[in-house]
Amino acid sequence: MQLDHYSTSFNKQNFPITLICEQVSNAPNIGSLFRTADAFGIENLIFCGDAIPFGRHMTKTSRSTEKVVPHTIRKDALAVVLELKAKGYIVISLEITDKSIALTHFNFSTEAPIALVVGDENFGVSQPILDLSDAVIHIDMFGQNSSMNVVQAASITLYEITKQLK
Repeated sequence: MQLDHYSTSFNKQNFPITLICEQVSNAPNIGSLFRTADAFGIENLIFCGDAIPFGRHMTKTSRSTEKVVPHTIRKDALAVVLELKAKGYIVISLEITDKSIALTHFNFSTEAPIALVVGDENFGVSQPILDLSDAVIHIDMFGQNSSMNVVQAASITLYEITKQLK
């Protein structure tokens, strides 16, 4: 029998993970990132950029998780990364580069909190943030496309991180 939202027995758990969203500006993606953040029990969600659309289109996909997920809006993602590094966070960017490591081969540290950076839907994580990152990881792709939606990529990555941290 399929369980409904009221009869599941998932144990609530929080992980020392902050998700930094650099220039993610699509309202349904933002709403879905709230749901993903809630599902994986991350400690904070930070949206960085010029115009973050918090409106009806965002709340439709967030399913009210924006009310329970700790989040902030900041203009400058680079400043956020520098602040978190100064606080001892391990900064990991999710981007395919000539030096990135496959997600399935990366061991996430339990010694310090993690700041996971995801980038703009069209241009990815900016080079200055990639340069400051302690690691750059990518998701292996097996089709002809070399990228996926930011929410799908964040979900896959957060699943792997929380699986390792449990």
